[in-house]
Amino acid sequence: MIIYPAIDLYDKKAVRLFKGDYSKMTIYSDNPVNVANDFKNSGATHIHLVDLEGAKSGTTPNFDVVANIKKSTGLFCEIGGGIRNLEVIEKYITCGVDRVILGTAAVTNEGFVEKAVKLYGDKIAVGIDIKDNHVAIKGWTETSSIDAFEFCQKMQSIGVKTIICTDISKDGAMQGTNHELYKKMSMKFNIDIIASGGVSSIEDIKKLRTLNIHGAIVGKAYYTKAIMLDEAIEVAK
Repeated sequence: MIIYPAIDLYDKKAVRLFKGDYSKMTIYSDNPVNVANDFKNSGATHIHLVDLEGAKSGTTPNFDVVANIKKSTGLFCEIGGGIRNLEVIEKYITCGVDRVILGTAAVTNEGFVEKAVKLYGDKIAVGIDIKDNHVAIKGWTETSSIDAFEFCQKMQSIGVKTIICTDISKDGAMQGTNHELYKKMSMKFNIDIIASGGVSSIEDIKKLRTLNIHGAIVGKAYYTKAIMLDEAIEVAK
């Protein structure tokens, strides 16, 4: 299982939200590139990046930071947040980003996902944010009527190879992750599942490793030192 330490970007800073609430934001660093290099020094091979401003606006205000993180670390980088057209995908992939995560756009425009997968193959992932078993969109500000499992099935049939699944109720709350959800998903779908939201202890990582999922995103737990990244990477192996 691969550990993806996370950097959420807002105003070119590394921040974290509590349960997706923009009014409950903590700034952890003014220099996200330094944070990414700290990940590398701890043994990380992959980084999960989210442009929180982009998630709301559908633009790329933190593009330069993302490009600098890739250039500086050389690690596998995936980026999500507001990617709603092929031009933005092309922009990220051209600057060296390894995988682009579609969120709101995957829910509201299925044809867009199909086109993106045809053009870029496994460089396209879909982020599914789940609230009460339904898919949330627009930076978690709206919950759709779409059933999360039906949506995953549809993405798999389109040819999506990777799904990043976040249980919003757990995100940033440091109360553990939703093991049952990931267990069901790993049994039901033939797709790489990355668990996100509430991974808050080494025990969480040990449990997730037994579920046969591809990866786990570590966010707030890293910044609050509840999880030491080097230990998490070893345990995940």
